[in-house]
Amino acid sequence: MALEKTDIIYVTLFPWENEYSSVSLSFTKEFVRQGTRVFYINHPYSLKDYWRLRHTPLARRRRKALLRGKPSYEQIPGLDPNLAIAVHPPLTIPINWMKPGKLYDSLYRINRRRVLRTIRDVIRKYKLKDYIFFNCFDPYFVGTLPKDQFSPLLNIYQCIDDFAIEPYTARHGLRLENDVIRDADVVVATSSNLVKIKRHLNDNIYLLPNAVDLTIFERAVTEDLPVPPDIAHIQTPIIGFTGNMDNVRFDFPLVKKLAQHHPDKTVVLVGPINSREFYDIGMDKVPNIVTTGAKKIEELPAYLQRFDVVLIPFAKNRQTESIYPLKINEYLAAGKPVVSTSFSDDIRSFAKWIYLAETEADFFRLIDQAIHENAPQKVRERFRVAQTNTWTERVATFWDIVRKNLTAHGLQKVDKV
Repeated sequence: MALEKTDIIYVTLFPWENEYSSVSLSFTKEFVRQGTRVFYINHPYSLKDYWRLRHTPLARRRRKALLRGKPSYEQIPGLDPNLAIAVHPPLTIPINWMKPGKLYDSLYRINRRRVLRTIRDVIRKYKLKDYIFFNCFDPYFVGTLPKDQFSPLLNIYQCIDDFAIEPYTARHGLRLENDVIRDADVVVATSSNLVKIKRHLNDNIYLLPNAVDLTIFERAVTEDLPVPPDIAHIQTPIIGFTGNMDNVRFDFPLVKKLAQHHPDKTVVLVGPINSREFYDIGMDKVPNIVTTGAKKIEELPAYLQRFDVVLIPFAKNRQTESIYPLKINEYLAAGKPVVSTSFSDDIRSFAKWIYLAETEADFFRLIDQAIHENAPQKVRERFRVAQTNTWTERVATFWDIVRKNLTAHGLQKVDKV
């Protein structure tokens, strides 16, 4: 059997129904596109999560299975249901708020058994034999499969952020992730800094950065897309941003000052606002800042097509130092001039094709320069860069890493291509 036909059990912190794109869903789409069957196992609801979400359509659809302690098998819209099988585990006990100790450890074991039962159910239901266990940034329950109970060809852990930054997640997440990294057969990380800071835990670690789905974002260049209604009224040049806005990465004060510095332009923020800071500093009162709320990834090209320049306004801190942002290649695939803060080695690796701001003054000044210098040749250059950073390329690298490690483990017979 060709290696690429090997099943993947993909445990992830990021549910398939997230309102913004994720690394795990992007990988899954490309795996499925290439014919790999993926069992996409959501991070489970805790009892607290379920109570909060109980009136949402998805929670209502899952209610019967959840309350019976059973996994819910689901279909990911737009993906082949024979190849992309989404699984939502039973309810778990909320324990992250607790201090480390015997009670936490006891409840952790209960939660872990529930998720392990879900994985056993998947293996039994689909009669899995040769499969890879792939964990995307979710060390909280089952970071790796215990090999005395399961038989994955490889346990692979995907590190995409620095757990040490945010106190709530670091309380247990950092320790659990470090244990998972030590135990994994293979570790892949999305940024060069993550490779650097995690290598001491497992030297079998590889750089596997974020990428872009060209079939989605090239439409901003190749098609004449309808103007989204919520920005159709804007007559000024547009400074745009797409993505999640939180108070760890997104520099709210910087963007507010940017809007005030460029009153002749409109700042359009497309994505969920996950911080009170936006309102606390009065960004909702700035007349040339427009927010659209969360949009599906397929909707983004229509917005990008109308933007004159796009932003990556990330704060410079320990967390952003470990970020290779999803949006950089999405922006480049859409042909857009990018103005970014200089927050990580990975973003600086794009210095030839984007505008990097070392200071606040640079950030404001480079907006006009980026708009003024935009030209068809630059659009083509950006697109060529994006073509080398697709999910197709990343999945090919993933299988190269798998092939190398299966060979090292004496399992060459799995791949007969």
